Amino acid sequence: MTFAPWTAADGWTLRSFAWPAQGACRGSMLFLPGRGDFIEKYIEALSHWHSRGWSLAGLDWRGQGGSGRLLADPLICHQRDFDVLVADLAHFVGHWLAHSPAPHVIVAHSMGAHLALRLLGEGVQGIDAVVLASPMIDFRVKALPGWALELAANAAGGLGWSERKVWGHDVGDFGGRMTSCPERREDKAWWKANRPDIASGPPSWGWVRAARRSIRRLTPAKVAAIRTPALVIASESDPIVDVGAIARTARLLPDASLMMVEGTGHELLREADSRRLPVLARIDGFLDCVAL
Repeated sequence: MTFAPWTAADGWTLRSFAWPAQGACRGSMLFLPGRGDFIEKYIEALSHWHSRGWSLAGLDWRGQGGSGRLLADPLICHQRDFDVLVADLAHFVGHWLAHSPAPHVIVAHSMGAHLALRLLGEGVQGIDAVVLASPMIDFRVKALPGWALELAANAAGGLGWSERKVWGHDVGDFGGRMTSCPERREDKAWWKANRPDIASGPPSWGWVRAARRSIRRLTPAKVAAIRTPALVIASESDPIVDVGAIARTARLLPDASLMMVEGTGHELLREADSRRLPVLARIDGFLDCVAL
């Protein structure tokens, strides 16, 4: 795997990665991480797909990982508008489609899955299949629905708090909220301690407001127009995203199947093996049908 700078259409420098297949190539996979993520968190899953013959590529989103920050405090995960992230993705995908072997598939987690749907909803062609793991269709945090979080974010913005962090610590550090696997929690902590330049923390109120605006732009009509075969995977009791909204979106997609995983935990690709391996097997089976 090699990392390299990649320049967005407006000149912003993002960090991309490439991991060409060795030997016979099954096809090209674009991996899209979630909010506050960095590619290193997913080396285990990426290694699995690379060993199966996929040529891999991806990037850290603007404002996190190795792609620079929008605020002076590097640990606040901030965005003003998700449209710029969609534009970054569209630009990157255009180059990826033109310079990598078919078939072309996207595997995306959480915010990355939301942005993949935004892209497909805009009518981008050439994607042969998409896997949406714990997709950020909407939020449901501590029983608060997404619209209530948006009201709070709007109020915070009115008070001039858009660049303030929503909470004082990284909730991903607690218990099984993100993953029930202690070894993979320790792995994330190791990367943050040893590579603080790629670490992020809580979102800002501006991020929450921008995310909710983007969620409302992904209308049912746009979802229903997406013809790309999709596999949607979510935990039955995900503490971060709205599982009901995920199920409704899966039903709206014309060619989609839904896998519900028992229990909690948002990062299904970084779960304990008892949960993670069945998820990987389902993804592999789905993609095998594309890469015949």
